[in-house]
Amino acid sequence: MDMTVLIVDDNETNLMVLEHMVRRIGGCRVTSMSEPETALHWSRFHEPDLILTDYMMPSMDGIALVQELRALPHIADVPIIMVTTNDMKAVRQSALENGVTDFLAKPLDPAETRARIQNLLRLREAQRRLKESAAQDLIMRLSRMAESRDPETGLHLERMAQYSRILAGQLGMDEHEQELLLLAAPMHDIGKVAIPDNVLLKPGRLDDDELVVMKTHAARGAEFLYGSASPLLDMAYHIAMTHHEKFDGSGYPHGLAGEAIPLVGRIVAVADVFDALTSARPYKAAWPLEDAQAFLREQSGKHFDPQVVDAFFAAQGEIMAVYERLHDDPNNAAG
Repeated sequence: MDMTVLIVDDNETNLMVLEHMVRRIGGCRVTSMSEPETALHWSRFHEPDLILTDYMMPSMDGIALVQELRALPHIADVPIIMVTTNDMKAVRQSALENGVTDFLAKPLDPAETRARIQNLLRLREAQRRLKESAAQDLIMRLSRMAESRDPETGLHLERMAQYSRILAGQLGMDEHEQELLLLAAPMHDIGKVAIPDNVLLKPGRLDDDELVVMKTHAARGAEFLYGSASPLLDMAYHIAMTHHEKFDGSGYPHGLAGEAIPLVGRIVAVADVFDALTSARPYKAAWPLEDAQAFLREQSGKHFDPQVVDAFFAAQGEIMAVYERLHDDPNNAAG
């Protein structure tokens, strides 16, 4: 699992030395900044896995920076190492009281520096896995809750999640992102728990007014998932919000177009529609596979991202294997 390390030091030589030491560890992406104010601004929109900061900086010292960083909810648990000198006992005590996790003493010893960084990165990875495990449990519980209210679900959630994972791999997403998408995709319709029964459970097609109500499920689902520090729930948020957006801008809820739609939303749009078309519903028969595939081609560049459609056909063998393995019982029209 790649880890992001933020290094803050106003001395360019020190930055280069620390960068070199961190890069030698492997599996790390390094972001270096010479101004603490710039690092603080960056941290408002990013979540590093480890922060290395010098204490002595002219505009904002290391303790002031740590105080500001710890006030950011998503940085509250991120390990922070401060670089000081051994004789700064009062500074170190204050730094610990303000949220510093560990120290490195100047002049830096390469072996000690790598060991301390590796130990804290292992701690961070364990933190992340624990959070992801809790998020996965929440995802599955919420997915089952949504499924229990929707009589049309059947194996839809599992199939479309598997299709989404396959498409993500075909599009070059790494294995960790593919796994997150597999777990997050079933949350695409969680907003349906807020849809009244007379609309959600209507056996036939919806009229115009009912369609307006049904379309609110995308934004409602996103509301449920918004604001989590978990990468899994954050991905689920983007999927819930954007899986009904269309590549040409004619979708909902915000009329996003092209790459303004997150890639995970564009992927789930293809996976969800393909599965819906090829599944029987109380108000329609399942489409033949050839017709569903022709629809994807015809809607490439309109409803769907052409790259995702191309990925679908490039991975058609894998997708058909999932279709055959998880296809609903044809005698169960509610599947």
